[in-house]
Amino acid sequence: MSTSERGDFSEIPVLDVSGLYGGDEDAVRAVASTLRGYLENIGFLYIVGHQIAQEDIEAVREASRQFFALPEEEKLKLRIDKNFRGYLPFAGSTIVTSSVATVSKPNQSESLFFMHEVDADDPRVAADKPLQGPNQWPDAVMLPEFRETIERYVDQMNTLARKMVGAISISLGLSPDELNSHFDDPTTFLRLLHYPTQPAEEGLFGSAPHTDYGFITLLAQDDVGGLEVKNKCGDWVPAPPIPNSFVMNVGDILARWSNDVFVSTPHRVINRSGRERYSQPFFFDPSMEAQIEALPACVPEGAAPKYEPVLYGDYLMERIDKNYHYRKKKAAEEAAAN
Repeated sequence: MSTSERGDFSEIPVLDVSGLYGGDEDAVRAVASTLRGYLENIGFLYIVGHQIAQEDIEAVREASRQFFALPEEEKLKLRIDKNFRGYLPFAGSTIVTSSVATVSKPNQSESLFFMHEVDADDPRVAADKPLQGPNQWPDAVMLPEFRETIERYVDQMNTLARKMVGAISISLGLSPDELNSHFDDPTTFLRLLHYPTQPAEEGLFGSAPHTDYGFITLLAQDDVGGLEVKNKCGDWVPAPPIPNSFVMNVGDILARWSNDVFVSTPHRVINRSGRERYSQPFFFDPSMEAQIEALPACVPEGAAPKYEPVLYGDYLMERIDKNYHYRKKKAAEEAAAN
């Protein structure tokens, strides 16, 4: 596959990241070098050789199926809270901040969100810091081992994501740990998604065309398919399921951080398969307090950075507040009260 021209692709490449494990510096640099080309030219790739057991990936998918099969009143006991943890009912989000499409219809999906765990007695909770609080869990009698399954998976995904942070840092000509301080207390999301099969209707999507907000996304998808990535010609390129892989993509904050050396590529989901689709994207982002400004290595000599510095937490909250119906409703109620 040629990546000679930025954004000119007709398939999503596959990268074996097994070289990131084992301490061979040359192997790590080889992975990072290939990774850079994919992130510069496409912004999407499949990752294989990641050392996360397929059984653990499938266990999360089965836990997801079991949760979404519960009666609606049970799911609503976990209705998403102000800290962005819990159940988002069907058609609960519309991607109005999309830079790649005018979106007016809600996504045809339902979700269950987990973020980094924050104890109820954590000082950040007492201070009412944004997105800081405990996760919400289904009834352990109804879904035994659910929490254990999710927490084991999140722990493994954090490890993989940190491997990728190091590889990204090397790919930009930095030391492997150059970016680590921005992830001292990372903002993480595991989103369990259920896409029922959808009707063929203009402007209706499982997930409308968008770019992701954050640093990187690591997606495990089932065998149904429906994910598509937009190339520079405007063609939607399928990203079909590949066994034992994750789909990795650049988020907007990484594109911004790299001064657009890396590209945050539009993508969408359309499920007209006649089957239920389940996916589990894991989003690994900087600490809420991290100051994100263009890396000097990514700014040509004598040029100004393309973007002003931004506090990651402020940037994230703006997008969440605009795209999720329950947040917009809450903001309107608060404005009316004032």
